[in-house]
Amino acid sequence: MTDGAVGARVVIVGAGHAGGSAAAFLRQYGFAGAITLIGEEPIAPYQRPPLSKAWLKGEADADALMLKPESYYSEHNVDLRLSAVAVAIDRAARTVTLGDGGTVAYDHLILATGARARRLPIPGATLGNMLELRNAADAERVKAILGPGKRLAIVGGGYIGLEVAASARALGAEAVIIEREARVLARVACQPLSAFFQDYHSARGVTFELDAGVEAFEGETNVTGVRLSDGRVLPCDAALVGVGAVPNDEMARAAGLACDGGIVVDLAARTSDPAIFAIGDVTRRPLPLYDRMHRLESVPNALEQAKQAACAITGKAAPAPEVPWFWSDQFDLKLQIAGLPFDVEEIVIRGNPADAKFAVFHLKAGVIVAVEAVNAPPEFMMGKNLIGSRKPVSIDKLRNPTVSMKEVAA
Repeated sequence: MTDGAVGARVVIVGAGHAGGSAAAFLRQYGFAGAITLIGEEPIAPYQRPPLSKAWLKGEADADALMLKPESYYSEHNVDLRLSAVAVAIDRAARTVTLGDGGTVAYDHLILATGARARRLPIPGATLGNMLELRNAADAERVKAILGPGKRLAIVGGGYIGLEVAASARALGAEAVIIEREARVLARVACQPLSAFFQDYHSARGVTFELDAGVEAFEGETNVTGVRLSDGRVLPCDAALVGVGAVPNDEMARAAGLACDGGIVVDLAARTSDPAIFAIGDVTRRPLPLYDRMHRLESVPNALEQAKQAACAITGKAAPAPEVPWFWSDQFDLKLQIAGLPFDVEEIVIRGNPADAKFAVFHLKAGVIVAVEAVNAPPEFMMGKNLIGSRKPVSIDKLRNPTVSMKEVAA
C-alpha cells in the first residue's frame, strides 16, 4: 500500500492549528486516503492568537477565527470528530482508543495534542473567576468578566499576560501584572525590550508588582484577591494565570514514545515510532540553525511541522527548514520576533525605543541569531533572512537607522 493510496488511513489527534493544518496539507499534497481528525473542543479548528487580542476586544467573530469554513471538511472527505477525546494508543494494533470506548485504526498517526496552561499548586487556585487562556472557551470567560469598573489580576508577566492586560485596558478594566522575576518578559526577551514594554504599559494604566511571589488566591466562592509572599493582598474581580504551558504528551509517554519535555521528533516530525508523527506545541524538535533540540509554541512552528508530516506521508520532498518566528500585539504595538537568542555575544539596538519603532538584534560572532522588532517590519523581515543565511553583518551599519536594511544585508 502506498501512502497516497485510497486505502491508507491517517488519524490526527488534536484539532487545533497544527492538526487542522495537517489535514489540509495532506489533501493539498494529493493524499487520497482516509483522514480522521479528532478534537476535544466542540468547534472546528480555529486560530488561537487572536483570543488574547482581537477576540477579547470584540474585533473578531467566530467565523473570522476559523482555519477553514466548516464545510471544508465534508467537501474534502475529512472525518471531523468534535467533542471527542483520544485516551490511548495501541502501537502494535495501530489503533487509537477514544473516551467512549471506540477505536480508530491508522496507518499513520499524527499527534497534535498541544499544551495546557501551567497551574499554580497553591490555595484558592480552584475558586470561581480563576482564569487561563488557551482556547475559545477560556477567552469567552475572560471576555465576559472584563469591562469598566472591573479589576483583573494577572499572574505572569510574559506575552500572554501583557496581551491580556492591554485588552483589559482597552475594555475599560484595571489590570495589575504580578511577576516573580525582577522584570516582565524575563524568560523570553532581552532587558531593553522588557523595559520598553513595561514603560509602555505603565503609561496606559497597567500596574506592576515585580519580584513578587504569589502565596494564595483569596475568596470564598469567587476569587477576591491575590495574597503575595510579603503578606499583602491585591483585590481583584478575577485572576488570570499565565505562567507557561505544559505539553500534553501523557498519551505518547504511555505508548512508549520518546519524550523529553515534549514528544521528541525529527525534521520530518516523525517520532520514535516510524508510523507516528507529532506536530505543534507538544513537540521537542531539532533546530538546525542552533544545533539543539527545543520546544516551540507558535503558529509558524505548527504550520512548518504540519507541512513536514504531510510531506513525509505523501512522499513529497521535505520543506526547507524555516527560521522560527513569533509575534505579539499590544495596544498599538506590533512586536515581531525572528530567531532565538542562544549563546548571544552582543546586542545591537537599531532605532529609538522612545519612538516606539525600533529593533533589537542579537549576534554571535557577527552573525544575527535573533531579532525583536517593534513596529519595524523591514528590520524583522531582513533580520529573519539574515538569520537564515548566517551571513555576517557590519555592526556599524546595523546600528545606524539611516542605513537601509538592504544595505546592511548587502
